[in-house]
Amino acid sequence: MRERDAYANLALPAMLSRRRVSGRDAALATELTYGACRAQGLLDAIITECSARDLSDVDPLLLDALRLGTYQLLRTRIPAHAAVAATVDLVRGQVGSKLAGFANAVLRRVGEHDEQHWIERIAPDRDTDPVGHLALRYAHPRWIAQSFSDALATTGEELEAALAADDARPAVHLAARPGEISADELAAITGGDPAPYSPYGVHLDPGSGDPGELEPVQEGFAAVQDEGSQLTALAMAGAELDGTDTRWLDLCAGPGGKAKLLGSLITLDGGTLDAVEQAEHRAELVEKSTEGLSVNVHVADGRSPGLTGGFDRVLVDAPCTGLGALRRRPEARWRRDPADVPGLARLQRELLLSAIELTRPGGVVAYVVCSPHLPETEGVVADVVRRTGVGTLDARQHFPGVPALGPGPHVQLWPHRHGTDAMFCALLRV
Repeated sequence: MRERDAYANLALPAMLSRRRVSGRDAALATELTYGACRAQGLLDAIITECSARDLSDVDPLLLDALRLGTYQLLRTRIPAHAAVAATVDLVRGQVGSKLAGFANAVLRRVGEHDEQHWIERIAPDRDTDPVGHLALRYAHPRWIAQSFSDALATTGEELEAALAADDARPAVHLAARPGEISADELAAITGGDPAPYSPYGVHLDPGSGDPGELEPVQEGFAAVQDEGSQLTALAMAGAELDGTDTRWLDLCAGPGGKAKLLGSLITLDGGTLDAVEQAEHRAELVEKSTEGLSVNVHVADGRSPGLTGGFDRVLVDAPCTGLGALRRRPEARWRRDPADVPGLARLQRELLLSAIELTRPGGVVAYVVCSPHLPETEGVVADVVRRTGVGTLDARQHFPGVPALGPGPHVQLWPHRHGTDAMFCALLRV
């Protein structure tokens, strides 16, 4: 996965299937892979403390093995001798006997103490550097922990709760297709529980297996979709509107989760959803997910899609850092860089300006990103509102039953508060 720069949550299920690994073995492989990816920064700091070498000088395959071994020693119930022996055997088979001794020595040093000891030994002091301390403790790059702190306006208990929730395995969320199956029916079929806030949502246990193999998902009656994503799409669909309400637009539709939900709703009401996606292969995913619905898919750049304006409702689910879904892509936190943000924020502004241009007077635009990072959320919206003079709606009113939404007018969801990804939603009146 590292060599192909692939995401573990996308690559691992296919690898296990090809090797016919299932049951408890698959569950263990998944736990070790996702866990080691998620905790990479913390693991690397501990390995560095236990090694005389700079990690940049360590063979990449050896380093991957050391991460797996360290994770087993500190965060699983696997006996220490078994974790060390299995890792040393792996190193011997992958990079040779010469480095197996080095791996054995490092892991034996790691195993001398538990995780709490290592954190107390190597983390910044909590009193003088609370963000740095919590960043290492919960395995986040410091800049991401700081972005959470800025959004929450705290360096205390709630920041710790947010980072801890982001460092835990999330539940699997499903979305029932409106008009085809109810959430209660979907929950009964899958053995899950109806979601607390979305009328179409169902939650499954994290260890319940591959949701793509569930019959309702395979038949198109349901899709894997975080409850927060469902709520932001429903907020756009439910915002008050005078006049016509038959033309909707999803300006950044790939891979099609929100387009499927919105397309189902507008089809039931006799309207049409236009879905724009720049990447052809992602547009094909949108077409597949919305098959049979009143949805027109366009392969185009959302900044200039070539569509006739006058839409009643427009969703801008803009490309972003994805800091709100780090728990679902365990290694993503180590691949993002603060240098990514200015370019993304510029793209987000351009897409939002395009959406406003395509919306009729009195229509509604929803700006959504899966990130709590202020330059991508409130910063983008404030700049576009200043430039265009559009109105701002109180989005909180369109998240019924959802607690702890803050002062508004925008909504920021959080894993530790709501059990969802950290989705941001702003509703604008053109």
